[in-house]
Amino acid sequence: MSGLLDDFRSEFNKPNNTLVQLILINTIVFLLLLILKVILTLAEMSGVYTLIVDQLRLPASLSVFIMKPWTMITYFFTHEDVFHILFNMLFLYWFGRLIDEYLGNRRLVALYMLGGLAGGLAYIAIYNLLPYFHEQVSDSRMLGASAAAFSVAVGASTLLPNYTFHLLFFGPVRIKYIAFFYIVLSLARSIGPNAGGDLSHLGGALVGFLFIKMLQNGTDLGQPIYWVMDGWQSLFRKKPPVKVSYRQRSSASMSAGSYAAPSSPSAVAMPDQDEIDAILDKISRSGYESLTREEKQKLFRASQRG
Repeated sequence: MSGLLDDFRSEFNKPNNTLVQLILINTIVFLLLLILKVILTLAEMSGVYTLIVDQLRLPASLSVFIMKPWTMITYFFTHEDVFHILFNMLFLYWFGRLIDEYLGNRRLVALYMLGGLAGGLAYIAIYNLLPYFHEQVSDSRMLGASAAAFSVAVGASTLLPNYTFHLLFFGPVRIKYIAFFYIVLSLARSIGPNAGGDLSHLGGALVGFLFIKMLQNGTDLGQPIYWVMDGWQSLFRKKPPVKVSYRQRSSASMSAGSYAAPSSPSAVAMPDQDEIDAILDKISRSGYESLTREEKQKLFRASQRG
């Protein structure tokens, strides 16, 4: 068991490993709840387990949500069904790789968080505003990272619509068609037993689309998320020793700047036309997968030039 914990800790602490960290958080919460469920069920204390999970699930009722506002975040890190978490984490991994490579890990976190928040707001709005759901509002709860994963998937599909995934039994499929299929599937299930939850996925999908379109126009919707991330990290970051010399302060400042630069695509210089042509030639010869991380970010920077 200690070896497993060490492996989790090692993977979680690796630098520039945000996608794996998101998946690990979801997986750890799932495993802890699973172990707790087994223990409490054997102890004939299932009611305690239900009470604990209710502190993590997002309620549709506004009066209940006001008493549990933290559920707007905890719900999209929580799963109970193994197939639910398996699908969501695979979805997140496939599309999250593209966001991470082209836009950096901070924007991956922003897409995930904003998509989850949008999905939660859409869920509450759907149950409270649409007459079809009024009778179900008091008993409805939502959990799972589907809306957050949809945000990442639609974001990647908006950024790279013609990027191809090779699917079992189907062969090469452009990711814009995969995202479109799941959006239609959510609409088709809008009168099923989890209708409100399925419709709330569209809130995440809308955020993913708007995030990329506005980013291409120079507006980054993730700024509030970056501010929270920076504030959180500063709480645990050791303060450097005070530098007396002006030269030493400049050196420290340069060091901090060089550390921060790789995390943001905006730090990549605007490529000239020759660089763009060379990257496009490489894509035509070997596909998107052959590009380096820097080449992918240069391609995105070129798309912002308009």
